Amino acid sequence: MPKGTQVEVMTPGKNQKRYLAGAWDVRTGQVHYRVWASKTNGLFRALLEAVETAYPAHHYDRIYVVVDNYKIHKAQAVEQWLMAQRRVELVFLPPYCPKANPIERLFGDTHDKVTRNHTRKQIWRLVEDVKRHLAENGPWPYRLSEIYFTAAVTAAVRSLRTQAKAIA
Repeated sequence: MPKGTQVEVMTPGKNQKRYLAGAWDVRTGQVHYRVWASKTNGLFRALLEAVETAYPAHHYDRIYVVVDNYKIHKAQAVEQWLMAQRRVELVFLPPYCPKANPIERLFGDTHDKVTRNHTRKQIWRLVEDVKRHLAENGPWPYRLSEIYFTAAVTAAVRSLRTQAKAIA
């Protein structure tokens, strides 16, 4: 909206919300996602089940899912699910490092183009808009974040490489 003006933005219903969890295959650009009414470990487990189904065992021995340190990723129910499945392994990013998580950029784009300043009056229509955006704009090509090209990260990688050579 133009600077200095305030436009009324409609919200769907009485503070209704939906939550999106997604997994992005950086090789193919495909996004697997689930939408739920609450941000619980059930949402995350539903996403993990969708990912496991999308990558059948006869083609994929192991599935690595990169996650941040949000509490639903570490919930006891998630740990139990992971123990029962064995093919899915979570790879945790360093704390407080959202720029290192590729899906944050994809979800930021979705928020910028679909959910921010929308005019939908019904939540299900907004959810359909999000689904349409993900379908029509995918597959999403992967580009490494600029954070990986900073001097500090380059120095840290060199240090780790030197340590690995010293151990070997």
